[in-house]
Amino acid sequence: MQISVQEAAFDFGAELAGCGQGRADVGAVVGFLGLVRDDTGTLKAMEIEHYPGMCERAITAMAREAQARWGLGSVKIIHRFGRQEVGAQIMMVAVAARHRVAAFEAAEFLMDWLKSRAPFWKREITMMDADWVEPKALDEAALHRWLG
Repeated sequence: MQISVQEAAFDFGAELAGCGQGRADVGAVVGFLGLVRDDTGTLKAMEIEHYPGMCERAITAMAREAQARWGLGSVKIIHRFGRQEVGAQIMMVAVAARHRVAAFEAAEFLMDWLKSRAPFWKREITMMDADWVEPKALDEAALHRWLG
């Protein structure tokens, strides 16, 4: 299991290639790359804050839950903080499992959890002002399907 909360950019291809490598029990690897998206045409950047230590512990606990629930052979999560420009790679999730269904479900669960519950605070910097991002009901609904 590899969990990293970092300011620096990462090489998605290289990180994904290493997931599950050298394991004979892995039959599927699923990776997801999240980018800073501009929905309004006015976004300049996203600023992401976190509490070092607490954030990594929370993500690790959720990754362990996914690992146990889906029998994962490998989990890799990278989430960036600091100022991230539009189009920047902001986070990735990669999981390796015996079968594709488990890999897809585990990756989706982790992405839903990161989006709605991971202890990050995001502020959108637009051409006009800056506002903190509020939780979205749609993100909560996506997570609740896994918790029921």
